[in-house]
Amino acid sequence: MSDESTASIQTREENPNVDASDVDEISTSNTMRERAGETRVKTWVVLDGSRLLVTGMMALLIFGVFVFGGTFFYQHYLTDALTADTVETVFSTMIAAIITGVTLVLTISQIVISQENGPLGDQHERMSSTMDFREYTKELTGSPVPADPSKFLRALILESKDYATNLRDSVADNDNETFRGEVAEFTDSLVENADAAADRLKGRKFGSYTVVAAGLDYNYSWKIFQVERIVDEYADDISDETLTVFNDLKTILSIFGPARQHIKTLYFEWELISLSQNILYLSVPALIVAGFITTYFGGSAITGESLGVPNLIWMTASGFAVTSLPFLLLISYIARLATIAKRTLAVGPFILRDSQR
Repeated sequence: MSDESTASIQTREENPNVDASDVDEISTSNTMRERAGETRVKTWVVLDGSRLLVTGMMALLIFGVFVFGGTFFYQHYLTDALTADTVETVFSTMIAAIITGVTLVLTISQIVISQENGPLGDQHERMSSTMDFREYTKELTGSPVPADPSKFLRALILESKDYATNLRDSVADNDNETFRGEVAEFTDSLVENADAAADRLKGRKFGSYTVVAAGLDYNYSWKIFQVERIVDEYADDISDETLTVFNDLKTILSIFGPARQHIKTLYFEWELISLSQNILYLSVPALIVAGFITTYFGGSAITGESLGVPNLIWMTASGFAVTSLPFLLLISYIARLATIAKRTLAVGPFILRDSQR
């Protein structure tokens, strides 16, 4: 039996109220994707991929489905298009949908922008709270707090890594082998996770998802819980010096939580404004295409074939894909923001994911 297994069994015997998973899974994977058990493809589509590229891929999917379906499945499409004004009906409906969608997005933008407005007293209070937080962080780290969000998060992560290293050194001569083993496993996991997250944050600029992604990879909640659990279970074996290091590590991890939440909130506002701008840009060509097809092209106006496919199908498929772009862009942005919001609902040592509960 390995030392790690022996340590886990001894700990459970000493404290039967501790769940076995809390002991056996001290170390965790270094990325949010691995901890959640998601595939690379799903993670790229929902989170990592460029929103414009994902939107384009969905538009190509719609285009392909229309061409394939109209050519091989719906053999009566050409007849209906010639006799029932199908093309005009579809694209006149798209015009109404585009206008409604743009209005909705503009409303969202106004709500986001209104969050930044307020009387002078409220603005002063926000500024004071921010400066107090920065001063407190400066006292903990011993150096000025970076102004760049990615550097700020990176500084906190590296600071927690230093405390973890100090913690491992402080228990090196402890007589309790089980205690040393759990601290070693915990600190090794923290250092590895910190290095991975810090590398992803290095040189990143705010506004890109990579800054938030690296912050999400650093699961500070689990680390706070492990600090509290180890201190509680081995209270009799912990010296005052080691306890101080434990408390310092817990404090810096606790600072990382609200810091990440604040940067996430700023990122949400940034993305929603970017979404509004991009939808406004896409809505103009989408309206032009829908209006042009409705006004100047009827089912009888498009004849002939290209590559074995009726030109009418090429026209309706491409037109519908283009007019769907504003809605598809909205889907791609909301998918990312909703996923991030779901995975960061709790602040502090609360684990909501089934994969690590």
